[in-house]
Amino acid sequence: MNQPLPARFDSIAQLEEVMTRPSAALAADLARLPGDIAVLGVGGKMGPTLARLAKRAAPGKRIVGVARFSEKGLRESLEKSGVECVPCDLLDRAAVERLPKVPNLIYMAGRKFGSQGAEHLTWAMNALVPGYVAEAFKDSRIVAFSTGCVYPFVPVAHGGPTEATPPNPPSGEYANSCLARERVFEYGSRQHGTKAVLFRLNYAIDMRYGVLFDVASAVKAGKPLDLTMGHVNVIWQGDANAMALRALLHAESPAKPLNVTGPEILSVRWLAEEFGRRFGVKPNLTGSEAANAWLNNASHAFSLFGYPGVPLSTLIDWTADWVGRDMASLGKPTHFEVRDGVF
Repeated sequence: MNQPLPARFDSIAQLEEVMTRPSAALAADLARLPGDIAVLGVGGKMGPTLARLAKRAAPGKRIVGVARFSEKGLRESLEKSGVECVPCDLLDRAAVERLPKVPNLIYMAGRKFGSQGAEHLTWAMNALVPGYVAEAFKDSRIVAFSTGCVYPFVPVAHGGPTEATPPNPPSGEYANSCLARERVFEYGSRQHGTKAVLFRLNYAIDMRYGVLFDVASAVKAGKPLDLTMGHVNVIWQGDANAMALRALLHAESPAKPLNVTGPEILSVRWLAEEFGRRFGVKPNLTGSEAANAWLNNASHAFSLFGYPGVPLSTLIDWTADWVGRDMASLGKPTHFEVRDGVF
């Protein structure tokens, strides 16, 4: 299963094949995990590849994908990969209660972009729906996706917050609603003894979206790149998905947080210069780096799962090649540069 990484991706199909290629470690962990797996929010940026990865790693397990399936062709594509698809509006409590009760749940539902002006919907998705799910799946193991945005801004030189750092979002309704999501799952875990992990992730990338895509695209197009949020973390989406699935074996009650990202604290200026060198252009940089940023220290995850399988240098090379050839984009910028929490 541990095949060499390609030098480049010639198609979306190849990209997704590599991203859903399970490691021997993942396959071994899922073989030890009792029962089937459901993925709630399978229709997002990461959900389809996580579900396919789970099915490839554990072909004998039932993998259930739950979403509204508003994206044309997604349901058919997942079903072709062996994922059982169950349409559901997670804001419908009765519909959530009717979902198949499998022993293991990856919770990926949430709302971020478009929050400004529709804050009520963001809070409903990020805080109300987790209550429905925590009640309906109280007997399941749960890995609930969260974000490093629940942490305060931290000094860049300090290495990023660990799981021992108290959550304290600096601003914005999105980040605070994400903390509410965690607290609701924590309540369910304490109330029912549910084993859970709060999966604090930033930032997952593939070739079609993510911080590296955003920086590379701006550099190539000569667009201004604001350096105020001058430092970030990134991790290959395939590695993040594998860690989420493997985290099911580490779920505990009360629910515990787990930071997930790459090992480096990256300078946005340095990234821009690296892409500029590859494209043969000078980056159009504005502003100056703040002394603090939204960061994440994933050293505990590395002690559990090892370091990510795709190194940073490869991610940069892949992204430069993909963007340089004007390959497909999901059209979903990360807005990593936002510091006021308004998305």
